Amino acid sequence: MTPSDHISNKDYHAWLEEQPPEPVEILSLGAGVQSSTLALMAARGDIKPPKAAIFADTGWEPAKVYDYLEWLEEQLPFPVYKVSKGNIRNQAKPESTRFASLPFFMEGGGMARRQCTAEFKIDPVNRKIRELVGLKKGARAKRNRIYANVWIGITTDEAIRMKPSLLKWVEHKWPLIDKRMSRNDCLQWFKKNGYRTPPKSACIGCPYHSNATWRELRDNSPEEWDDAVAFDYEMRDGYRKKEEQTILSKKLFLHRSCVPLDQVDLSTDLDRGQMSLFGNECEGMCGV
Repeated sequence: MTPSDHISNKDYHAWLEEQPPEPVEILSLGAGVQSSTLALMAARGDIKPPKAAIFADTGWEPAKVYDYLEWLEEQLPFPVYKVSKGNIRNQAKPESTRFASLPFFMEGGGMARRQCTAEFKIDPVNRKIRELVGLKKGARAKRNRIYANVWIGITTDEAIRMKPSLLKWVEHKWPLIDKRMSRNDCLQWFKKNGYRTPPKSACIGCPYHSNATWRELRDNSPEEWDDAVAFDYEMRDGYRKKEEQTILSKKLFLHRSCVPLDQVDLSTDLDRGQMSLFGNECEGMCGV
């Protein structure tokens, strides 16, 4: 090779300028066990900290989740952005002007259409990601370029929930899977390092609750239990449009037994795999 065969300094720097920047690292923070483990690992330097964390607020999280999130923010060296599409409970009411669809159990079998995760978690988070990576509203992402790596707090016992991003310019990462950590491993990690144990992160009236979760709500958070019971009764007759055209004509229930929540026998721990319903939850962003 002769000197003339080498790329020129000018061409080299022009090539460098054309190279896309490294993807922005972002943590999807639910303030539950798994995502909080990732946040605190980053704060300790056990893993490289992300640029930011994003918390999607449905407006109907248990008070203990909001309390924990406030404490957690104080421990982190990176910002936590809170995004929201409004209060999911209010927007799911039959008299609401919009249709916030939760996965209610329907009398006679089946479940109602589930769009709550997409509408109240994924969409608000994705809008914030666009802002953080500098993609203006309406701007198209460059082809074959990854703008953001989004960390999702899924553990080995929930690997079925690992799903790729629906956006071609976003790539999902699962650091706890890479570390081969289960949810119990995360709980032990909190104990070992002297951190507060996070609560379960899920809406107060989530139909995916197990009997154990409903019991815990009933026995330890009576006001929130009463709220869930009231909501369960409010939703019983389904949704109707103003012109009285039925959208969902079957009776709706928060509990899989299709019994009013305050009448369900919650004494058993044999939940018959109810928590496995989270396996089909959109992109694995709830309950972490």
